[in-house]
Amino acid sequence: MTRIEDRPLLERLSALRSALVSDCLDQIGVRSNALASRIRPLTPGLCMAGRAVTVRIIPVDGVPEDRSLWYRGELQAIDALRPGDVLVTSTLADGPFFGELLATAAQMRGAAGAVIDAASRDIAQIRELGFAVFLASVNPLDSLGRLDVDATNVPIECGGVRIEPGDLVLGDDDGVVVVPAARAEEVISLAEVKSADEDAVRVALAAGASVWETFQQHGVI
Repeated sequence: MTRIEDRPLLERLSALRSALVSDCLDQIGVRSNALASRIRPLTPGLCMAGRAVTVRIIPVDGVPEDRSLWYRGELQAIDALRPGDVLVTSTLADGPFFGELLATAAQMRGAAGAVIDAASRDIAQIRELGFAVFLASVNPLDSLGRLDVDATNVPIECGGVRIEPGDLVLGDDDGVVVVPAARAEEVISLAEVKSADEDAVRVALAAGASVWETFQQHGVI
């Protein structure tokens, strides 16, 4: 289960926008934790916030003769998901990894979403599930004999960002940002303050205030 102390933090993160959080990461000097723009939401309007469960995937060439090895690492990674987890894979270009049945299993385990820096399929069916998936590409290929899971819950690179197990992941229509676990409270607190400041700026600008003067007063734009 999601750790008790995590719940308020993840709830606070889920109320924020990725752009706001990215700005606050900039503010503390973490300037490269937005995933590459190829990682896009499968279903616009669906957001996710949770803790990263990392999956390192590698290319393979050929189906193992031993049937007990088929999909083993891939399926075990899904079975290990807990409420509030976000499944995050390493980069494997167009390698096929994710589909409807894995999305169904992840959703039923309470996972908050998945970030697949590879390909997914069964796109219409995943959208019908309402499960938040952010992905690099789409193709109809099966993963068997094309990729394998090398390790789980190890540091990986996804979308050009180094991600550690337990880092916080926030995804929305703007993309995906990763908050290092050790800086989570700091970044979320900064983002909450910035969100309130932006609300005040929005009201002022809607009333016809000068953009420059409003920026000078509030420090955000």
